[in-house]
Amino acid sequence: MVNEKMYNELCWIWPIISPPEDYVEESAQFHKLIRKYSRIEPKTLLDLGCGGGHVSHALTKYFDVTGVDLSESMLALSKELNPNMKHFQGDMRNIRLDQQFDTVIAADAICYMLSEDDLLAAFKTAFEHLNSGGVFLTYAEITKESFIQNEVSYSLHKKGDIEITFIENNFDLDRGDSTYEYTAIYLIRKQGKLDIQTDSHTAGIFSLKTWKKLLEKVGFQVEQMTLYGEREDENYPFFICLKD
Repeated sequence: MVNEKMYNELCWIWPIISPPEDYVEESAQFHKLIRKYSRIEPKTLLDLGCGGGHVSHALTKYFDVTGVDLSESMLALSKELNPNMKHFQGDMRNIRLDQQFDTVIAADAICYMLSEDDLLAAFKTAFEHLNSGGVFLTYAEITKESFIQNEVSYSLHKKGDIEITFIENNFDLDRGDSTYEYTAIYLIRKQGKLDIQTDSHTAGIFSLKTWKKLLEKVGFQVEQMTLYGEREDENYPFFICLKD
């Protein structure tokens, strides 16, 4: 479940705490895998849950990219960053664009699928929008196997006269269900004056077995590997999904 506060009052923070340049390496891995596994010449790409368009931004060098996101505020950021990219507002669980693409991706926004039904619906959306011979790429940032209770991390960011200390915490009240609580604290200093903002989201958490089971259920041929992030400790289960 998305906290609308982040996507309205606080969305301006996103390009500062998670700038487009941080996604260059991830996007390069996406591009390499698409070229390697696609059975057709990949020219078009659908980004489900594109958010502020940071992953899409790097991929527009290689593909004609279309972005979908539920948040108007985040889409506005993407439109500013990617003025030549097509954008649609919609939910990845049920949007239908009446067209197919050579490649479909779903990056970190997939974490907002809170139940197996939600996750299956998102995979169906990917499958129905993918051309035969194309590839769908997605990954699980946190799984049942990797979750660390009450984990805290922080990072420091600066742009102009704005400094932000970004603190993140993951907490799961019920380890038996399919959700956990993600909380963020922003210590925002503008010309030295402190403003403290907080933000909380409900995110989905599933086992690796569940991810693979649901992907195969919609008809994908699935290969699993590891996606390495910007930090040394960042590595995620990554799914390469082919459609016959």
